[in-house]
Order: sequence, then structure tokens, then C-alpha cells
Amino acid sequence: MQVTETLAEGLKREIKITVPADDLKARMNERLADAKDKVRINGFRPGKVPMSHLKKLYGKSIMAEIVNETLQEKPQAVIAERGERAAGQPKIDMTEDEGEANKVLNGELDFEFTVSYEILPKFELQPTDGLKVERPVVDISDEEVEEQVKAVAENAREYETKKGKAADGDRVTIDYVGKIDGEAFEGGADTDSQLVLGSNRFIPGFEEQLVGVKADDEKQVKVTFPEDYPAAHLAGKEAVFDVTVKEVASAGELEINDALAEKLGLESADRLRELVREQIVGQYNQFTRQKVKRQILDQLDEQYAFEAPQSLVEAEFENIWRQVQADLERSGKTFEDEDTTEEEARGEYRKLAERRVRLGLVLSEIGEKAGVQVSDEEMQRALYDQMRQYPGQEQEILKFFRETPGAQASLRAPIFEEKVVDHLLEGIDVKDVTVSKEELMADDDDEVAAATKKSDEKPAAKKKAAPKKAAAKSEDDAASEEAEKPAAKKASAKKAAPKKAAAKADADGDEKPAPKKKAPAKKAAPKKAEDSAE
Repeated sequence: MQVTETLAEGLKREIKITVPADDLKARMNERLADAKDKVRINGFRPGKVPMSHLKKLYGKSIMAEIVNETLQEKPQAVIAERGERAAGQPKIDMTEDEGEANKVLNGELDFEFTVSYEILPKFELQPTDGLKVERPVVDISDEEVEEQVKAVAENAREYETKKGKAADGDRVTIDYVGKIDGEAFEGGADTDSQLVLGSNRFIPGFEEQLVGVKADDEKQVKVTFPEDYPAAHLAGKEAVFDVTVKEVASAGELEINDALAEKLGLESADRLRELVREQIVGQYNQFTRQKVKRQILDQLDEQYAFEAPQSLVEAEFENIWRQVQADLERSGKTFEDEDTTEEEARGEYRKLAERRVRLGLVLSEIGEKAGVQVSDEEMQRALYDQMRQYPGQEQEILKFFRETPGAQASLRAPIFEEKVVDHLLEGIDVKDVTVSKEELMADDDDEVAAATKKSDEKPAAKKKAAPKKAAAKSEDDAASEEAEKPAAKKASAKKAAPKKAAAKADADGDEKPAPKKKAPAKKAAPKKAEDSAE
């Protein structure tokens, strides 16, 4: 076999591999000889079939098998022998001339093919003991915990049917149909919908108009959808809702005691407070982790400036761009609304893709040198987490990750990355800094700006809220997805935590938060924009 390098430009490589016809024929003859004693052919005794006859019957098909095996085995073997690592799947080109292909299968012509690929760049790892991180920490007060406990209790509050008019704090059960210009619109109707007046769950002006209604009343509620409403076809539109009131109920006493805790499946009110505190700490820790990891990545980005394989960059860019376009489509906005153009946005997000690929290679090298491993148990947990996200489709998800090439690697990569970050934190200077919860949950500098700061371009991406939001999901891939959920809803920590606590503890309560989070997808129209965006 002969290997000839035909291109060596930057990270791009192209090699021509030639397998002599005599080598192919020798392998074919070995297989024919091995098959001679096994095949059964009419007119011949076992083991007495002439080689020429075997070759006539099976030679071409065996040669095809050998050619395919060569294409599968040789490229990676040759690349390894050259001391290189391919950045992705090598591209293989063969002759398209049918006559030449037949000559190869007949053993009359050398088998030649070219292999095109990019190599992973070689770079020297820099010392990491000079990295410094400020870890933001929030002191959680008893008052904050108590406020969250009250919110949990509010979810478990009981209501009793009352006669008379509805007041703020009462719960009304209603049917409604929303119309714009006299026409009902999709998502604007519901039956037996329960709404606590004053909870601000529906769009501004809706709940106020129901104060004073009684059971069996019919009322028209006139509202205007906010200009920034997520459903673009409703944003800024005037609507009329035909509402039928089916029940008015008053709220029972809000008591925080052991009886409440028992109703939630807990042994005491003190245990409820402990659980709520744990939930708050857990949420704050997600934001802390995100900010700490971002500091590490920014410092590593300053240390390394090697060329990234364009095939990997292009794949990462396409992933980001799909998220950007999906986010703009959901919001009903355009690049002009974000004070940019598609061309400018593409340029900035391509730089972001290059940063992510480069940092991924650095973290991979650091992890390999440190012996970081992802255990089977960790992979099983990650797979289970994926399956839990798709109730009723567990078998399909399991089949996908077992049979799809690269799928398991997508589970392993974020786990490996987080373990590398943990490894780095063990050896670098980490200083705890007490901050307010507002400071902790504030957005960092725009990640697109961070990716472009090395260039001469101005980091105008700070103004581009929608694209930023879409791309943010994969900057710190493993940690950020959960950490960003509260931020995306623009909710404070003290509102998000009790929902989690209640969801975990509320086994018997009348109003469970989890179903409420699903409701906007079915009846989004009259609800507030932030609820609909959940």
C-alpha cells in the first residue's frame, strides 16, 4: 500500500492511498481458499471445486467486500500512523468511472482513493495554577425562607364556595372564549379555568374586570395584548373575552404549621422550612456555578489562540444558528428589531462557534492529561434524565441513544466538561465574594461580545437580546441549561424556589404548580407574556 500526501494546508489534509491489485488478489485468493472446503456446489464433491470456478462465481463479490473493508479500516489506520487525529469523519473520494471500478473488482487495476480531513490542532497546555476565580455567594436570610414558605402554603391553600361578589384574593372558576375582530383565535378558549384574582396570571386588565362578578354571571372582558407578547400574531391586538363565571370561592386561612407540612407529605413545619432553604441554595448554586465556569472559560480563552478545525466550527455554528432562528421565530422578531443584520449576526455567531470549539478542545486536553473519566453510572444517570423528559417515549429514547452514532458522546461530553471544571477548581485560586441575589442573578457580559472581543469588531451583540438568549444555551453547555431557566422567565430567585419546593412536597394540594406550567401551551392567549413563554 502506498500513501501520498496531496494537501497539507493549515489543518487541512488530503492523502491518496493506493492498494496494489496484486495485494487485493492475494487477499481474495486467501478467502477463496478458506471457502473451498466449505462451499457446496452441484456437480462437485466437497473440497474439490476448482479455484478458477470459485473465482468465477464469488471472486467479484469477495473483492467488493475487501474494497469496502479497506475503505472502513485504512483511512483511520493511516491517519493514526501519521501521528494525526482527525477532527471529524474523513471524506473519502473514489473514481466514478464504472469501467475502472469493474477493473478493480476484477483484480486488473490498483485500487486508489483519496481521504480528505482536518486534523486536531496540537497545542501546549498552559499552567492553570495562575487562574483566579471570584465565587459569588448569597447569604440566605430567614426572612427570605419564610417568604418562600408562605408561597408554598399559598399553593396548598383551600378555597370554599361562597355566595356574593368576587373580591381580590378570591378564586373564580370560568369558561372563556377570546375573539379579535369578532373571530375566535387559537389558544384563546378554555373551560373550568381557575384563577385567583390579584395573582396577575392573566394579561393586564383581565383579572381586574372580574372583581365583583358572581356565579352564573356572563361578562365581556376587553383587553389589549402587550406589545411584547410572545405570540406575534396577538401582540398589541385588542381582544374581547366572553366569560362565564361558574363559581366564586374564598380562600381559607393561610397557616404555616405542622398540619400544613403533613398535608404536603412532610413531618413538620421545620422540615418544610429546611426543604425550602435547600431549594433556594440549590438555585443560587446553579447561578454561582455558571458564573464561576464562565470566568474559567474566559481566562482559558485568553491563553489559547490556535486555529480551530473549520468542520467542527461549522457544525457548532449551524447548531447556534438554528437556535437563533428558532428564538426569533418564537418572538416574532427580525434581526432589524435587534439592531443588527443577518450578515453581522452570522459573523458574530461564527466567532462564538470558534470560541466554543477551541475551548472544548482545551478542556478535552486538560481532562485527558488529568485522567478524568466518565463512569458507566454517570452515563446511566444522564440517559435516565433524558428519558424522564419524554414521558411515554422512554423506549424510543433508549433506542436512539443505543443505536445512533455519536448520541452517547453527546451525553458524555457535558459530564466530562463539568468534571474537568471541577478538576480545575481544585488547583486554582478561588475567592468567595458575598453578593446580593440581584447581583448573582444579573446577566454576565454578552457571550457573543466575549467571543468577538479579540477582534477589531465592536461587540455590538450586547444589544441583541433575542439572538443572545438563543445562543446562551450552549456556551456553558452542561451547567447553563438548568441555570438559565429562571433567568429566561425573568423571575427572581424568591419566586422560583417555592415552585420547586411545592412541586416536590405538594402531594395532596389542590393547586399544584407543575400543571400550571404546562397550561400556557394550551391556553396561552389570556395569560401574561412571561407565563406564555415558560
